[in-house]
Amino acid sequence: MGPGDALATARHRFARLLGEFRRTAVLVPFDAYGSLWTSDWSGVRWICAFSDEEALARFARTQGDAEREWTYRTILGARLLDVMVPMLPGPAGVALDAGSADGMVFPPVEGVVPDAAVVDLGGKQ
Repeated sequence: MGPGDALATARHRFARLLGEFRRTAVLVPFDAYGSLWTSDWSGVRWICAFSDEEALARFARTQGDAEREWTYRTILGARLLDVMVPMLPGPAGVALDAGSADGMVFPPVEGVVPDAAVVDLGGKQ
């Protein structure tokens, strides 16, 4: 298998995972101010979403804040990407199960978020 085949396989796998994420309801916790929990990393604001309460609880422990009650909302992945990401100022995406070995990100690139929310990579892809 050549480098082109590996890239095509990786793109196909990501497209499959993106489709699954868009159809799935995920948990999005609220921060102390009542906003969706986000984290800034590498110039991108990431909405933190979790596949289930266990993943959210693991995240709470890593934050050193497992004792408080974490409020959250269940939101369809497609709604996060299509509605919530464009509402945030600057580049934004979604981080699923942040801090876990199975975590993944859905960055602000073409095909993931609406065109208005895509980060211009200057032709580099």
